Amino acid sequence: MSGPAGTPRRTEPVPPVAVTLGTTEQLGPAQLAAGCRLCEVAFAGECFGDEDWRHALGGVHALVHDDGRLVAHGALVPRRFLHGGRVLRVGYVEAVAVDPGLRRRGLGSAVMAALEESVRRDHDAGALSATDDGAALYAARGWLRWSGTTWALTPSGRVRTEDDDGSVFVLPGDVGLDVAAELTCDWREGDLW
Repeated sequence: MSGPAGTPRRTEPVPPVAVTLGTTEQLGPAQLAAGCRLCEVAFAGECFGDEDWRHALGGVHALVHDDGRLVAHGALVPRRFLHGGRVLRVGYVEAVAVDPGLRRRGLGSAVMAALEESVRRDHDAGALSATDDGAALYAARGWLRWSGTTWALTPSGRVRTEDDDGSVFVLPGDVGLDVAAELTCDWREGDLW
């Protein structure tokens, strides 16, 4: 890789990143508040509110600290999806955030690696809804963009969620997934995907 005017650009090796895992119940109020604040800062300019943070609760959190300060976060919450006539136990990724001043240093990848390990161990598949900025990270890690239609089970019945088509990614587990078919998520308040 070259820098300006064709000069070689030095790249510093990225040191290993220590990731701590803990369930929502294991994290104290201060750690949860720090996670919420980090997401608000990282998603500046995009909507990230209380409801979005609540979606990240109830599962496992992957945390990266630097000198005691939270600098990267991601959560994996259990959900139930319908696909191919089956109910899937899905680990759904929420609230992946990296301190804006520390991006492109492998922190997001370290958080995702920890969450992916949990997906493979405890779930049929992984899923997430990616922002435009995040899509490249997930694709590079082997997540597949869902090209089929997306749906949701709601109190009113099953409804199309066409606004989410193209933003959903899956990490297949031991079950086969047809990414060109239909995928239906379970109900929750706020953003369904």
